[in-house]
Amino acid sequence: MTFTEASTVELLIRDLLCGAVTHHTAVGAGFARKSGKLAGLGWHYLAPANIPRQPHEVFIEDWIRDALIRLNPEIAAVPDRADEVLYKLRAIVLAVRSDGLLKANEELTAWLRGDRSMPFGPNHEHVTVRLIDFERLENNQYVVTNQFTFLAGPAERRADIVLLVNGLPIVLIEAKTPVRHAVSWLDGALQVHDDYEKNVPELFVANAFSVATEGKELMYGAVRMPVNLWGPWRGEDEATPGTLAGLKAAVSGLLRPAVVLDILAHFTLFATDKKKRRIKVVCRYQQYEAVNLIVQRVLIGKPRKGLIWHFQGSGKSLLMVFAAEKLRLQPVLGNPTVIIVVDRIDLDAQISSTFHASDVPNLVKAETREDLQRLLKQDTRKIIITTIFKFGEAEGVLNDRGNIVALVDEAHRTQEGDLGMKMRAALPNAFLFGLTGTPINRRDRNTFYAFGAEEDARGYMSRYGFEESIRDGATLKLHFEPRLVDLHIDKAAIDQAYQALTGKLSDLDRDNLAKAAAKMAVLVKVPERVQKICEDIARHYQDAVAPNGFKGMVVTFDQECCLLYKAALDKLLPPEATEIVISATGSDERFKPYARSRDEEEKLLDRFRDANDPLKLLIVTAKLLTGFDAPILQVMYLDKPLRDHSLLQAICRTNRTYGDKKTHGLIVDYLGVFDDVAKALEFDEKGFRSVVGNIEGLKAQLPEAMQKCFAFFPGVDRTQTGYEGLMAAQECLPNNDVRDAFAAEYSVLGKLWEAISPDPMLLPFEVDYRWLTQVYVSVQPTSGTGKLVWHALGAKTIELIHQNVHVDAVRDDLETLVLDAELLDAVIGSPNPKKRAKEFEIKLTARLRKHMGDPRYKALSERLEALKERHEQGLENSVEFLKQLLELARDLVRTEKDTPPEEDEDRGKAALTELFQQVKNEKTPVMVERVVADIDGIVRLVRFPGWQNTAAGEREVKQALRKSLLKYQLHQDAEIFKRAYGYIRQYY
Repeated sequence: MTFTEASTVELLIRDLLCGAVTHHTAVGAGFARKSGKLAGLGWHYLAPANIPRQPHEVFIEDWIRDALIRLNPEIAAVPDRADEVLYKLRAIVLAVRSDGLLKANEELTAWLRGDRSMPFGPNHEHVTVRLIDFERLENNQYVVTNQFTFLAGPAERRADIVLLVNGLPIVLIEAKTPVRHAVSWLDGALQVHDDYEKNVPELFVANAFSVATEGKELMYGAVRMPVNLWGPWRGEDEATPGTLAGLKAAVSGLLRPAVVLDILAHFTLFATDKKKRRIKVVCRYQQYEAVNLIVQRVLIGKPRKGLIWHFQGSGKSLLMVFAAEKLRLQPVLGNPTVIIVVDRIDLDAQISSTFHASDVPNLVKAETREDLQRLLKQDTRKIIITTIFKFGEAEGVLNDRGNIVALVDEAHRTQEGDLGMKMRAALPNAFLFGLTGTPINRRDRNTFYAFGAEEDARGYMSRYGFEESIRDGATLKLHFEPRLVDLHIDKAAIDQAYQALTGKLSDLDRDNLAKAAAKMAVLVKVPERVQKICEDIARHYQDAVAPNGFKGMVVTFDQECCLLYKAALDKLLPPEATEIVISATGSDERFKPYARSRDEEEKLLDRFRDANDPLKLLIVTAKLLTGFDAPILQVMYLDKPLRDHSLLQAICRTNRTYGDKKTHGLIVDYLGVFDDVAKALEFDEKGFRSVVGNIEGLKAQLPEAMQKCFAFFPGVDRTQTGYEGLMAAQECLPNNDVRDAFAAEYSVLGKLWEAISPDPMLLPFEVDYRWLTQVYVSVQPTSGTGKLVWHALGAKTIELIHQNVHVDAVRDDLETLVLDAELLDAVIGSPNPKKRAKEFEIKLTARLRKHMGDPRYKALSERLEALKERHEQGLENSVEFLKQLLELARDLVRTEKDTPPEEDEDRGKAALTELFQQVKNEKTPVMVERVVADIDGIVRLVRFPGWQNTAAGEREVKQALRKSLLKYQLHQDAEIFKRAYGYIRQYY
């Protein structure tokens, strides 16, 4: 028996949701309440044939009508009013293609949450319309069905599982097979995001979230959310992730009716991102758990405090938004006040922007101490954002109500001192919840006293640490790399300087340590040292970071160092590539050019976040080390003594996820801060060391990762090039399971290579790594399936391959073979049909790979994959396999002949035009057509057939492109060059 998605994952999920499945044939108004105890998680299964709908209908209108009458007395009095509501709902669905899916989903979500009204009251007064009962959940009807077919014009799609609440499709689940290495939840998520949402958007108008799983990982995301932002749900049950038991825990946690409706009502936001685009956000599981713990504690009334540690970058700002909104919606709290307290201006700006972007109602900001005191004395019942410093002049009690809830961000710092005492005195009966992104270290035990409740194990009410965050993909691991050891400064001087920076010292100690710090300031600014470090930064950034499209931050000892580093870097990089960000508040004239308003600074930081902007490195000393969020930032060049919270917060600027290529954050340490990691990060938490991994440790892992890959090829002669050598390697990977296992090992090796490159230690491994890469690419499915394991090659690996003759060291004589094979003897009479078939297969795969991404060749690629699988399973003998390959080769050659080469080049010109339209600015007042025409003309001159497969050809074309860009002063932008070259390589 073969395990399939239908027989394993889909059936398991259905049984978990419904318990032992009873095949109901109909559903009526009281269906959900008929049995006193609901089976499974509380859903009832109905086969698709028993659901009263046509394939082109999104809603089950009979059930919605029943719910409207059941939940709304005004509609029950005049049942025809249900049709008026249905008309409104249908109109939203009909407008989805013109308005866009997000707008339609936002509007229908408002209806689902009870935020819309109709004139059904006395004298046509507007009354709230309820489609779902969020207070008495048993009043709703919960149905699960599978193979839910939806037809929109010519487009028909079939969802594996759909969850319906009162006839509205709230959740869509896409299940994949659990028994193939290369098929993962990602395939299901991409199917939802790239296919279903685009081709049948009507099906998602009522969607709360979608789920994808292959039986190992369960991931979920909102409509139009990029799949790399989908998150896992971890159940309370400590089941092992990656197993069916883990899936069971996740389904039981996420897909209970109560949780689904709670997420819909309280944990869903529609926000505006930095690029003014509308986005939908649903909570991650750690936010859901922490918020509900806060709300439960406030509703019960005790204990009146709690400490929440959620690792840097795992979404604390959104956690506070969800908590504030849910608290404000609790009727029993009697219109509470929620105060968001931060301890820095930059955090204030970050959290304020998160709240404002999320359109949170009843939000005010206390800009001054007077504002805060007035708002509290006037008994304002809203969400108030303020800084801890604004409590500094508060005298006595400002408000003694018991329904005030303070959410205090970065609770390990100033909240423990005099300001924290002032805040507690001003709000004597408030609930106080402390949030921190860093663990509490041994010197900060009073943070536990200030916020930790005795009832909470280990002092934390909610803990989401390093390991969990990295495991879930919410943040990335950090690697650190010690550099220029000969320039490291005396260790004692660093320790003293650090102590000087921490304060809390006697006057005499402070004087002595100020002298030590001054001595260190002289040491770090030695011109030779500054020059060497800046040369290293420029070289490292251009070699290791820029090729992947990431950016960096340089952290210097003080503001004067910022100026010195900027001057040195300007001689090594274009001046527009770097910018200083400091608090230029003193009287020193040298810093005046860097005094910016908050708006000016935010515009600068938005430029840094933009991949196409020439600004690549920010030079800072104190600013941006907390609260600054720029996922494109991968590397921090650290030349400042930092420890504990300050260090962890700073280095975690680099740990945000950003596309597939960013696998880790990187800290390049010029000061020896990490010479002793345990001392640098002195926390009680045992697991904290997993957050940082030394590059030296990665280097030690490389030989073993190589050997694991080579274990697949015993006895293969790696010096044999061309078709024979590739064929010998492929024979060691006889079927999908072995190929996928090799791909998994190669994936580990590829990530190590990308992290370590361009370190010279890789040189002895280059030839072997190139060979493995060529084999990997040669067996990679041309249909593009299995995107989780069969990952795209990294930029540094591609560069390594491009420096040499290309992967397919196979003569491309497919047309000749096709003509040969027209003679039956060439097929049937072949002395070795197996070898002949393998030759055909390799050439077909290589040829199809050239057309990856072109939809005209997708069906041919899928045909080849299916054919190979049938042959591997013994369903096709070698002669039959060869015949089928011949037929496929004929179709491929025919398709290529029907695709004129100039059409490809027209697509190339179109892609280049789009690129230069994006990067056009006031400094390039040229006609975009001229730039593209110049590049097109010069590339046509220097190229030759197969130029992509030779080092000389690539060199010529790159030189031609640089010459064209130089003419328009665009030659210094590495991103433009990289993207333009990519298009040329693909289309010319």
